[in-house]
Amino acid sequence: MATMATTPVEDGSRRNWTFLTNHGHVLLAIARNPTARLRDVADEVGVTERAAQAIVADLEAGGYLRRTRVGRRNEYTINPKGRFRHPAEADQQVGALLALFAAEPAGDATADR
Repeated sequence: MATMATTPVEDGSRRNWTFLTNHGHVLLAIARNPTARLRDVADEVGVTERAAQAIVADLEAGGYLRRTRVGRRNEYTINPKGRFRHPAEADQQVGALLALFAAEPAGDATADR
């Protein structure tokens, strides 16, 4: 499982936090490898497989990705035009975030480079 950076707190303890949510991390993992098994996505993100399944269900219900069965595996298609859910970023598409972290822009493998 992935490890998370810790930040010292005033009382000397350490707190884990990250700029991206687990939903964001799962979406990025799938954007990098659309045929990844959820077990592998969960390991990359640092969550349980059950949590990864729930997150994928949320993303699918929200229209951010589509799952297609290919043989015995799932293949995921990201919708880069999906908008951020928080009102402060609702005017932005998730494709811009994916472009920052993914090797190639999600959903647009034929774009000119």
